[in-house]
Amino acid sequence: MEEIYNDDIPRKTKWAFGLIGAASAALEGTVFGSITFFYNTKMGLSMGLIGTVWLIFGIWNAINDPIFGIPEERTKTKIGRRIPYIRYGAPIYGLLFILSWFPFFGNTQIALFLNMLIVLFVFDIIFTLVGLVTYSLPAEMAITAKSRANLGIYTTILGAIGVLVSMALPMFLLTGSETTQLDPAFQPTMIIVGIVSSIIIFVGSYFLYENEYTQQEESLGIISSLKACFKNKPFLIFESSNFLFTIAYTTLISGIFYYIQFILQLTDVMAMLPLIIIFISLFIFTAVFSMLVPKYGLKKIQLFGLFFTSLIFLICFLVADEFIPALIVMVFIGIGLAARVVSEQPIMGDLIDYDETLTGKRRETSYAGVNALFIKPSISIANWLYLVIFNEYGFDQTLNIQSDHTKVGIMIGFFLVPAILFLFSAILFLWYPLHGKEWISKKEEISKIHFQKEKDYLEYLRISKKE
Repeated sequence: MEEIYNDDIPRKTKWAFGLIGAASAALEGTVFGSITFFYNTKMGLSMGLIGTVWLIFGIWNAINDPIFGIPEERTKTKIGRRIPYIRYGAPIYGLLFILSWFPFFGNTQIALFLNMLIVLFVFDIIFTLVGLVTYSLPAEMAITAKSRANLGIYTTILGAIGVLVSMALPMFLLTGSETTQLDPAFQPTMIIVGIVSSIIIFVGSYFLYENEYTQQEESLGIISSLKACFKNKPFLIFESSNFLFTIAYTTLISGIFYYIQFILQLTDVMAMLPLIIIFISLFIFTAVFSMLVPKYGLKKIQLFGLFFTSLIFLICFLVADEFIPALIVMVFIGIGLAARVVSEQPIMGDLIDYDETLTGKRRETSYAGVNALFIKPSISIANWLYLVIFNEYGFDQTLNIQSDHTKVGIMIGFFLVPAILFLFSAILFLWYPLHGKEWISKKEEISKIHFQKEKDYLEYLRISKKE
């Protein structure tokens, strides 16, 4: 088995995959994290209409991933079934990102409403096509938790750089101004981000690889594929936990603009300082938790991250309305998120492995698509929820200084509600069963399955050459 099956991923592939993840995170993170603040405080679109946009978009956002994800399993090309979507989707990805920041219907409330809605719909299509592959490909490239966690170091650290770019640049260019006028450097900066990111994704695709034998498998139909996913009980347990986590996490990356602008009232470079602290902590502890995975397992690392983050957000609600305490607790937010981020993709890989024991097939993008049925609505719910809370406490986007009552609402929506959601996410994950000696033994069986598939594929190539 050692001669054919090799679980070690080449370093150049790890770097390429990590950089692709960073570029994709910069694009989708900027759009989904900043577009609410952009349309609300800079373009003047009301909170009510923005909330409606997110709710309408949430329906499409949930169903489009299975629509695209399951057919992606049937793709067969000379360069693979995953890589074409990354390579040829890259320039479209960058172009649609750039267009997201140039409203083209006008400045009335209805025009801005339609513009934001169309931008989200169209941009999400290309994000889905590329994102399903980047989310699911690690489960195909690696089998062992150790190898996936090692790949996770690259994807998490480099990906976090992309997330930092997606938050720091808009934070610097959109917040801290005494007027609602758009900084003249914002749109040119977005053009540069779009071009550079698309080039990184395109070039990086040449360093990726796939298990070629997977293209020989007969894929399940859409209905059969959906049924098989929903028969995977560990997957449903994970997704119920992930649903709540995503609401809380989306509130962090999207609502932080309001927290920086109206609670801490930071400007210029100082506005980026809380984010920088979070991500420095995230970088450091990503490596730490990755080394702890073989000893403690994915479930314990995940649970620690969820319970710990819940506690930190509760503390933030109590003390983080002042600058110095806020900076201190940001370190601990990074620690909690690092534990959760390190374990997320390896857990999804385990879920796909478990499915393979049930169906005999590798269905990475099918699972990435069905995953979106849970995750994408939670993103829309998060953006709607914190806007509703802010609005109920009297938020006025035309004011640079909000009332004390409104500031309490921002703290509730940004810290207290996510703290509760992180807690319940952790409680649900307590029932996750894929861990311990029994699961390790099952993983050894999966390795044998892959060995046989690869052996059959090599025999297929040998016979084909003779013919």
